[in-house]
Amino acid sequence: MPGAGERVTVWSHVGLNCTDQKTTEEFYTRYFGFTRARVVDLGEARIVFLRKGDAYLELFAAAAPAARPAQDDGPQAPGRMRHLAFQTDSVDAFLAELGDAAEVTLGPLDFDDFICGWRTVWVRDPDGVIVEVSQGFEDDRSHDKDGA
Repeated sequence: MPGAGERVTVWSHVGLNCTDQKTTEEFYTRYFGFTRARVVDLGEARIVFLRKGDAYLELFAAAAPAARPAQDDGPQAPGRMRHLAFQTDSVDAFLAELGDAAEVTLGPLDFDDFICGWRTVWVRDPDGVIVEVSQGFEDDRSHDKDGA
């Protein structure tokens, strides 16, 4: 617990601009287990919050046309989010369930040279956001808490 006067900061959410909020909500609830946490009515617009555990997605109606779709594992320019990432126990089972609901942009790739059993695929969500789905990733426990 923080001492007197110490500030606490915790992860909150990722905001996503959506072509169709309902379609995006259905994608993340069906394939990633999110549930609706709150809807904020702004009159002519609304914000939809989805929650899974301590992770939230905040869905906005896009105010501009879609940009050029990201490729591979996501945009590589500074200031752009590269991708969202999730863990699963089986990339192959995830892909079987996903079917043709999303385009695979890269992979699946095996990273056994780095971590035995690490396997990853990247897919495009309904709005073009790249979503990474991995199995077998583990922290490197040989480093101290500062990563040195």
